[in-house]
Amino acid sequence: MPTALLPASAAAFAPRGKPNVVLSKVESWLTMTLKRVNRVKRPLNNVIQHTRCLTETLSSPNAIWTLCSLMFPKAAESDLHKDDNPMVDDMFNYQMIHMEAYVVHVDMVSRNEVAFKLTPETIESLVDFHKDIFSPDTAAATWDWPDKDVQLKKLQEEFVQSVNKFIFRTNVQALEGLEEDGAGELLSGRSEESKAAIMGLFVPLLPPPPRVVDVVRPAPLLPSSTIAEDWWVPSIEHQQVMPVDAWKVVPSSPSPVSTCDSTPNMWTPMTMHETQLPSPAPSFSMPYTTAPYDTTQYYSTPNTMAAALAASFPLPSMLVQPCSTAASMGYGFNDRYQDFAALSYGTTM
Repeated sequence: MPTALLPASAAAFAPRGKPNVVLSKVESWLTMTLKRVNRVKRPLNNVIQHTRCLTETLSSPNAIWTLCSLMFPKAAESDLHKDDNPMVDDMFNYQMIHMEAYVVHVDMVSRNEVAFKLTPETIESLVDFHKDIFSPDTAAATWDWPDKDVQLKKLQEEFVQSVNKFIFRTNVQALEGLEEDGAGELLSGRSEESKAAIMGLFVPLLPPPPRVVDVVRPAPLLPSSTIAEDWWVPSIEHQQVMPVDAWKVVPSSPSPVSTCDSTPNMWTPMTMHETQLPSPAPSFSMPYTTAPYDTTQYYSTPNTMAAALAASFPLPSMLVQPCSTAASMGYGFNDRYQDFAALSYGTTM
């Protein structure tokens, strides 16, 4: 609820005045409540009559509501009486304080709320408890720092301001707990809500946060000139020796004894039973000739790997022979070549 809707009597340190009652329509439960608490029969036929009756009832000096009851210790923790019997301990060390308040505002138009303000007696009891018991206990529970007393005094002043400004708001149907002379008590669990709201006013004393200390890290030591070899050159023991293939080791100068003698030499001549050469492609066919080829021309043992590879892959000159070569190898064109040449030259002449 906005503060502007509250009357002047709801302000902090303001004396009690008539409550501000705003009604828009007549509720049946409100009519029955007003008839129950009024000894004198009064007409309640419209909104104006209900507003006047409710205002006069809540303005009575005896119209004091009990919001809740709180159990507070009678003395500080260090001064409490210690007893083995818990019941005796509670009886001598704790006291019951009733949180009493009066109605300052009733709104049944926009918010459907009723607002309560604590009585001066209740405010005084809470201020005394905070100063004499709560403050020493919360100070003993924290460690000492230079401005601790100043912060503790400031905490007490803030509590005085907050408890005088405290306004408890709840649903307007809380007026069903209205009794004779305008007194009443919160029902339907609303007292627990008021208890939590009042206990929220007691703020503990918080010590200042710890200072952030910058961690000074030592500067890294630079290597001196006496150990330059250790700084730039990694030690041999930390180097990882990579495996080296034996065929990659080549002697620096020709010598009768080689470091690769223990491994097989891949450049040694290979015979036919050691190396199988790939057969020619099926799509290739040699032209027919009357002169058979010598098998040694194709199956001779290559002396080097280059010869073996050349034998595996025929050169283009081996696939298509020139006319002169084909004629000399017995393709049958040598007999006709002279006739063809003579015929051409004869015709030209």
